[in-house]
Amino acid sequence: MTARPPRDTRRDRGAGPEGDRRRRPGRGPGKGAARGAGTGSAARRLRAAALSLLSLAVLASCTGGPAREQPPGADPPRIVVASGQDVTGKNGIRQQLIDAWNAREGEHGYRARLVELPGSADQQRSQLLGALQSGSAEYDVVNLDVTWVPEFAEAGLIRPLTGAAVKEPGDIIRSVDATSFWDGKRYAVPFNSDVGLLYYRRDHLRDAGASRTDLSGGLTWDELRGLIEAVNDRSRPPGHEDGWTTQLAAYEGRTVNAVEAFASAVEDFALTDEEGRYTADAAQLTAGVTELRERTSPPYMLAEASDSREAESLSAFAEGRTTFLRHWPYVYPVLYERFKEDLGVARLPGKAVLGGQNLAVTSAASAQRAAKAAELIAFLTDPDSERCLLRAGFAATRTSAYQDPDGSPECRHASAYTASPSVSPTGESAEVKAPDRVADGVSYSRHILFPALRAAVQRPRTPLYGAVTQTLITELDALYGPGRPGAGEVANRIDEALRRLLPD
Repeated sequence: MTARPPRDTRRDRGAGPEGDRRRRPGRGPGKGAARGAGTGSAARRLRAAALSLLSLAVLASCTGGPAREQPPGADPPRIVVASGQDVTGKNGIRQQLIDAWNAREGEHGYRARLVELPGSADQQRSQLLGALQSGSAEYDVVNLDVTWVPEFAEAGLIRPLTGAAVKEPGDIIRSVDATSFWDGKRYAVPFNSDVGLLYYRRDHLRDAGASRTDLSGGLTWDELRGLIEAVNDRSRPPGHEDGWTTQLAAYEGRTVNAVEAFASAVEDFALTDEEGRYTADAAQLTAGVTELRERTSPPYMLAEASDSREAESLSAFAEGRTTFLRHWPYVYPVLYERFKEDLGVARLPGKAVLGGQNLAVTSAASAQRAAKAAELIAFLTDPDSERCLLRAGFAATRTSAYQDPDGSPECRHASAYTASPSVSPTGESAEVKAPDRVADGVSYSRHILFPALRAAVQRPRTPLYGAVTQTLITELDALYGPGRPGAGEVANRIDEALRRLLPD
């Protein structure tokens, strides 16, 4: 049995100037064209109906017909959830929430099993695509990076969701919930979010006699550079090399840093619109590349940052070789454990990119299993689950999770996380947890993390995201190699490549 391959959205490179910019079926020539009119819309509906029938035929050949009833005494049917590894560790919060669902087996008659995929995010994406396209793995729910939703939806690998899959949708942070939709339909529900933050060493600033050692109120990039100069000129702690570090190796981290610079340099910047059409231009990209180069030039940035990923940049900061670090919320407890009150955390200067993962139901799941999978997603993303995720160190996706004045919201679903924050979730040790209060009257969750999520910008929304991010990674490599071409030259190459790749 051969599963239906995803729709090929690549461009015909041999086409002429007009043919090289194919539009998706049913869409008019301009951004303001009405949808659903004319023969293109009719053809699209006919094609969708045919694909739906083909999907049912493929599903029937895979399953051998309708699902059979479980014989008496048999194990309950299982919902299989495929996800990347949990940063909260073995038997972490995701597994705890799965266990809480399983404890209610008498209510829904199903059990859930979490399958963690190894490797980097790119490797996990490849594994999921291969498994769902070939039918080699029976996944009912997939935990997708927010940038993958358009690709998996366009390929027909995940199905649109009804209201049964999401509780209290108005409670979900608007910027976060926007990542769940494609082509006007909800395909996923936000599970845990993510956003870039700025970590810093208070003791470095204090020893340098800096004018500020508490940056929780925010700062600009010019102010950040001034603080770096103060540390470099006045104190230079032992082992200190340069002011800040980030993730600029040839992988997704480089794209994240680039989009943050582009969005900070150009108001309302976006590479694509909500339908995946290219909306930027060379002038905007030149401003963005210029901003990225200024941020990442010596003597401010650690030289090895151009080859660093999350682990390497975290190590450099932990070893005291930098004063500032751009990283994700999950490292806050780890860094506090090492530096205690000498650690500071603040919102990034300028714009920060939104990350995170969303839960979706696969198209391969039968109707009955899909309905139960939607119930599971509703449970895993409900307000209490989100409070548990925040308590465990993730960025919660719901506004209500950030309303607790002490920053330690009540968590009922996951018993290991109902204890005092000073107790380790595994119960193995009285591990010290990072406090929510980072300064007088300032809460980490309410005043830093939550506003950062609300104001965060998205990476390009397109089914061709893999090709877009590879284009950015490749073209921006010139900034960190020999020769160092001008910002305009790099921007023009990016603009030309994206115009060839994306519809406009």
